[in-house]
Amino acid sequence: MTQDIASLRVLVTAGCSGIGRAIADTFADAGARIHVCDISDEAIAACRTKRPDYGVSRADVSKEEDVERLFKEALEHLGGLDVLVNNAGIAGPTAPIEEVSYDEWRRTIEVGLDSLYLCTKQAVPHLKASNSASIVNISSTAGLFGYPLRTPYASAKWAVIGLTKSLAMELGPDGVRVNAICPGAVDGPRMDRVIAADAEARGLDPAIVRRESENQVSLRTFVKAEDIANMALFLCSSAGSKVSGQALAVDGHTENLAKQDD
Repeated sequence: MTQDIASLRVLVTAGCSGIGRAIADTFADAGARIHVCDISDEAIAACRTKRPDYGVSRADVSKEEDVERLFKEALEHLGGLDVLVNNAGIAGPTAPIEEVSYDEWRRTIEVGLDSLYLCTKQAVPHLKASNSASIVNISSTAGLFGYPLRTPYASAKWAVIGLTKSLAMELGPDGVRVNAICPGAVDGPRMDRVIAADAEARGLDPAIVRRESENQVSLRTFVKAEDIANMALFLCSSAGSKVSGQALAVDGHTENLAKQDD
């Protein structure tokens, strides 16, 4: 599956840490050329040190001027574009809807949805010129089932799926595949912060909230960033050449049950 990845030119947003970094590294290890962006100076510095072969830009992809500069730098480094991975997103507030400020709502939507529009708009002319073009949008199981106390985040992730299916129809005649990956709970520091915020909002011990989350997964385990990266690799390979317009959960099977305490 990795043989045809070696020729790909790949741009990953928020690609210096977490899921984005795992995706970038997985494609790079299969031979692809990589450009990433991020807003964390610390993550950018670490990425430049560990992966000097990557093109790296500092960009807030919710801002049009940053996205325009990002694509100028990425295209200079890559010489074209075959794959866009829209990975950027933020957790947003954990609170009842009546306590969510408009600024919190807007920021979550700007990063989790508006950035996809801005990046895709820039990418499409270049993807149409590719012989193996794909867009991979990172949604969430929250975009399949909803997420109480996380309404801005869930709303953005539902919208990502709508955008994905619409773009698959729009771009399919040009040979561009468009899919969404819906991660479940991904083990790591970000999930730890989400659990802590949920526990605080509900007045519970974080260990209880973590156990609830695990009990809602049929495999009773969180997934890893590498699991998401491997799905992205498949979707952009010749093995996934007939897969488009799909929202694919990588989550150990979320059962969408009421929270459990044991």
